[in-house]
Amino acid sequence: MTMQNPRPAIRTTCPYCGVGCGILATPDGAGGLAVAGDPDHPANLGRLCVKGSALGETVGLKGRLLAPQIDGRDAGWDEALDLVARRFSDCIASHGPDSVAFYVSGQLLTEDYYVANKLMKGFIGSANIDTNSRLCMASSVAGHRRAFGSDTVPGLYEDLEQADCVVLVGSNLAWCHPVLHQRLAAARESRGTKVVVVDPRRTATCDIADLHLPLAPGSDAVLFNLLLAEIDRRGLVTDRPDGLAEALATARATLPQATGLPHSALQQFLDLWCGSGRVVTVYSQGINQSDSGTDKVNAILNCHLATGRIGRPGTGPFSVTGQPNAMGGREVGGLSNMLACHLEIENPAHRDAVRKFWQAPRMAAKPGLKAVDMFRAVEDGRIKALWIICTNPAVSMPEADRVARAIAGCDFVVVSDMMARTDTTRLAHVLLPATGWGEKDGTVTNSERRISRQRRSLAAPGQARDDWRIIADVAARMGWADAFAWDSPGQVFAEHAALSGVAGALGGDFDISDHAGITGPQYDSLQPFLWPQSPRRKGGRFFGDGRFHTASGRARMVSVTPRLPQPAPGAWPFLLNTGRVRDHWHTMTRTGLSPRLSRHLAEPFLELHPADAARLGLRHADLAQVASPHRSAILRVLVTDRVAPGHPFAPIHWTNETASRARIDALVPGVVDPVSGQPASKSANVAIRPFKAEWYGFAVSTRPIQPACDYWARAVLPMGHQAELAGTDQPQDWTQTARTMLGMTGEPLAVHDPRKGIRRLAFIADGRLQAALFVAPHPVMLSRSHLIASLNAGCGGDILAGRPGADQPDAGALVCACFSIGMNTILHGIETQKLMTVEAIGRALGAGTNCGSCKPDLKNLLRTAAAGRTEAPVG
Repeated sequence: MTMQNPRPAIRTTCPYCGVGCGILATPDGAGGLAVAGDPDHPANLGRLCVKGSALGETVGLKGRLLAPQIDGRDAGWDEALDLVARRFSDCIASHGPDSVAFYVSGQLLTEDYYVANKLMKGFIGSANIDTNSRLCMASSVAGHRRAFGSDTVPGLYEDLEQADCVVLVGSNLAWCHPVLHQRLAAARESRGTKVVVVDPRRTATCDIADLHLPLAPGSDAVLFNLLLAEIDRRGLVTDRPDGLAEALATARATLPQATGLPHSALQQFLDLWCGSGRVVTVYSQGINQSDSGTDKVNAILNCHLATGRIGRPGTGPFSVTGQPNAMGGREVGGLSNMLACHLEIENPAHRDAVRKFWQAPRMAAKPGLKAVDMFRAVEDGRIKALWIICTNPAVSMPEADRVARAIAGCDFVVVSDMMARTDTTRLAHVLLPATGWGEKDGTVTNSERRISRQRRSLAAPGQARDDWRIIADVAARMGWADAFAWDSPGQVFAEHAALSGVAGALGGDFDISDHAGITGPQYDSLQPFLWPQSPRRKGGRFFGDGRFHTASGRARMVSVTPRLPQPAPGAWPFLLNTGRVRDHWHTMTRTGLSPRLSRHLAEPFLELHPADAARLGLRHADLAQVASPHRSAILRVLVTDRVAPGHPFAPIHWTNETASRARIDALVPGVVDPVSGQPASKSANVAIRPFKAEWYGFAVSTRPIQPACDYWARAVLPMGHQAELAGTDQPQDWTQTARTMLGMTGEPLAVHDPRKGIRRLAFIADGRLQAALFVAPHPVMLSRSHLIASLNAGCGGDILAGRPGADQPDAGALVCACFSIGMNTILHGIETQKLMTVEAIGRALGAGTNCGSCKPDLKNLLRTAAAGRTEAPVG
């Protein structure tokens, strides 16, 4: 018997956050992948978070769009592309270029992004192309351009490991950028790096903080104005940027009370920042997603510019992006107010240079519509043809219901996507099947300006095609075949690199023209590199030489007058904060396919302060109705002092595919920063009240669960599916309801206690549990981990007890997703083995020894065990 040679690992890049981790993907020959961190990739050096580690569980055909569709029927590619080209061409001819728009995504590869931008801005002749990156980092772009004259990230990841003090502002690094969190935690352990977390909410990142500043929501600019005034008072101003005097005058007039911080904590922060020679300030969505996000960015940049703490090892402001290729999108002009290669659409010389390079027939002459305004234009009929690529705006945009209605009312909507059923694909006239991670070939740029290859490791399923190819084929049908006649993504990259040389000659920062002549084999073997890469400059940090991309060559400080969130109106007394959870990504079209990623936090929830909960009559695990002027949601209550009174928190990931009423961005108003156009997604005025359910339920089934009740939240399991349920009306026939919901036939085992209002039904075939439904007049208390483990396994009538027998351990709620280790297992180990540290838990049980994302949870369990009580893991 001969052994087949193992398939070689393919070096590629993770498709999640902006860290840009390198991955070794090994095909198994059956459509699956084994995934490991790439020890040679400089972003992660072999580390992966739990989402990256679970990528192999998210590939496959489940839910995939496998053929083009027109009005719900399968169609051929020629018919679909002809229709798209004809409808867009007719619209442009009848109503002008600004009557059409593209809405694209930070999850596209750079080559996809480049082709879309070229088609819209250079050939259609409109700048109505914007990206979901507008929702996460547009304020950073605007702040950079005001301060530096360019959208330049000055720092590198290694600065986190070389700094004396790292300040994290509005950045839950532990959950949103876990590998950077691991690098910072290691630096703190080895070098004694001081860590400050500035966040109204106590997040998992606070676990490594020497100081947590729970400042009043929205008061970030106040804090950094106070810091700038202190820098001046201590004589630490070393540089003289333009605007220094004006910025200092405003900073000196800022009052500290608005931060809501005690004087001692504020003083400790000022001492740490001013007293540390090397400081890095990392910021993310907590800064950007604000109606004054750009000003907050500039308040941070001001402090670094005034002290010269920028462009040198271990120093600088650092914007970390939320999406895998938000940076690549910025580089090719994916935002409606920019041109390719960081050139400015408002600059006639820049426009003319790009026009000549592309030989463009009708170059966009002005900025296009930013995301919120774009969908308003769809709503009022100014945009008549819309192409949505690789994103789900019917969930992720603010006022998401309004956006969904606008899309549904648009004359012609095209959606390119991997998945057949999303909240957005349901609204399309034409669906185009696109390749996804593992099937695509191109490049991405991470938050430190490092360009890496994402390589194909799986064949495209069905008729799926790469996005760049789909766009180029439409462009050819619109009459521009010669300008879009690439045969490979490598050729697109080479053109992009050549255009960057034009930008570099104009004084721009983005220049990778060393790769303009790249060949196919060179592209295939391209190693990760930092831009710029040109005859003028090779990688490294920017601005250490004191030269910036402004007309004067000096940096610009901006006088920032803080704008604080307005007090909530009486009818909407709470200010809702939104964000992400540890194990899910965006709208879960990928992570929702992984059973272990769905088990940590399996349903949408609302973090609510104990004082608020008591006043509202809500307890832990109750359901709450959260309403804004735009929409209401039903969420599971998590009572915790991790949030401040009046400032609840809810995650953004659930959609109409995964929950009944949990699209959080439908609650968020379409209020935007006036400079960047970025929505204020973290400050929605809401009202909260108990959801009065008549019954609550929990169900598992080997078949997809189809609930028909007021509240439900679904998740996948290793052997099937689960659902949390609640309703305001009792079904007349619970047995038939269970059959319909769980996809079962036959008679179930059943228990009914009318006095307690309890019903339990289990469908068993050949001694194996096929489905079960547990119903109670209050939130159902049972061992979910036991039922999940029992699904499709041998069982008896005792399954209706809902708990394992005395001789069977109950693992409890999942804590360590890498090794599927539950809370009860860890608590038992702490008690019986006298485990006193996270490291001891790792040695004994394995928890926390892989990606490390659960280490804050482990520390919380150590604390709660020592206090003799058990709480939900830290969120």
